[in-house]
Amino acid sequence: MATRADAIAIVREHFQSGQFLEELNARVGYQTESLNADKAGALRAYLVENLQPAFAELDFKTRLIESPTGRGPYLIADYREDASRPTVLSYGHGDVVDGMVGEWRDGLDPWQTTVRGERVYGRGTADNKGQHSINMSALRAVKQARGGKLGFNAKFIIETGEEIGSPDLREVCEAHREELKADLFVASDGPRLSVERPTIFLGCRGGNRIHLDVNLREGGNHSGNWGGVLANPATILCNAIASLVDGKGRMKLEILKPPPISNRVRAALADVRIEPTADEPALAADWGEEGLTPAERLYAWNTLEVLAMSTGNIDKPANAIPGKASAVLQLRFVVGTKYLEVIDGVRDHLHNNGFPMVEVSGAQRFGASRTDMDSPWIDWAATSIRNTTGKSPAVLPNFGGSLPNDVFSEGLGLPTIWVPHSYPGCSQHAPDEHILLPVTEEALTIMAGLFWDLGETPRKS
Repeated sequence: MATRADAIAIVREHFQSGQFLEELNARVGYQTESLNADKAGALRAYLVENLQPAFAELDFKTRLIESPTGRGPYLIADYREDASRPTVLSYGHGDVVDGMVGEWRDGLDPWQTTVRGERVYGRGTADNKGQHSINMSALRAVKQARGGKLGFNAKFIIETGEEIGSPDLREVCEAHREELKADLFVASDGPRLSVERPTIFLGCRGGNRIHLDVNLREGGNHSGNWGGVLANPATILCNAIASLVDGKGRMKLEILKPPPISNRVRAALADVRIEPTADEPALAADWGEEGLTPAERLYAWNTLEVLAMSTGNIDKPANAIPGKASAVLQLRFVVGTKYLEVIDGVRDHLHNNGFPMVEVSGAQRFGASRTDMDSPWIDWAATSIRNTTGKSPAVLPNFGGSLPNDVFSEGLGLPTIWVPHSYPGCSQHAPDEHILLPVTEEALTIMAGLFWDLGETPRKS
């Protein structure tokens, strides 16, 4: 009789034999840069040439869904075994950021995997081809162990526009709501808390870009002739920003802040430690909201970050007062923040406090989301991971960054469980993106155990 241990042994052999890395290498080879319009063919080919045959081998029925806005297509894969068993919906994205050819260490080719020590380099290894490949391999192992059965029903939606903000994912999911109906959402993206600790996160922080522009005049004016009698837009802009956030990253405007952290969230984060590795930046000793732990600042609080500033010519500064200055800020926020009121709130604050010349506008807004922390699926997933690894996973109320989780948690009304397979130092969105071999092997076993356990779980009414 097949056992949970059999499924884990099968997926471990798949990894140790080199087959998993061969499959990942083939997927990395598709240059699926969604930011580059000339890569539309690669986005489609990744779904049609690679993923559709891979899902067909798992007895999934698949079909392509065209983007309603003319962007990259979607793939929906559906495996139906028994209507009385639970159904899990999963997600991944086949697109990647720019390959940054020529910028990788030792001249590595971003479009093929290269193993150096414990690292597997290649664009998409961590974000997100490697992660949905792990989950597909785990499904195959469970199916093989059970003699061709999963013990549950499974669905996937793979998009090709996550790196450009998933512009029509919500519209596609709403249009195919019945087709995507499930009991539970389980997917993988982003980093785990650390190399050593498996992680579950239940949602993500939202983001709100705030553009500040001070346009006083065209061109520059000689600082010797005009200094002291002409307003300097850069000086105005710096002081405007300083009225929103202080010199230690602490927000000063109430509309930017979240509601108080709940006891349930504090309890979940009580044993979470933010401990960067030698390859990662050290934490600032005195930065961010007072009275919070680093974990609470990162996963349960908001931050206002200055992403970019521009005035004059920094490479060739002239002895002139600039006529314009601009900055782009970003509010990263958790559930409960009144983010729809942020742009108006910042504008009112600045205009009422001596900065009426600062123009305030918003862009790239996406909401925060989080599964109810009392959901029984959380303990179910944590117990499964503990049984596989012998480690208690970190349970984070939300990911520090952003993913289209709200499409699934709010749009489709599903409890969302994310099990990430990367780590914070993976260099996603940069040269030298990579995954770690030990983390990848552990992730494969985690997902094989999780999917096995789902096949042992009655459908919740």
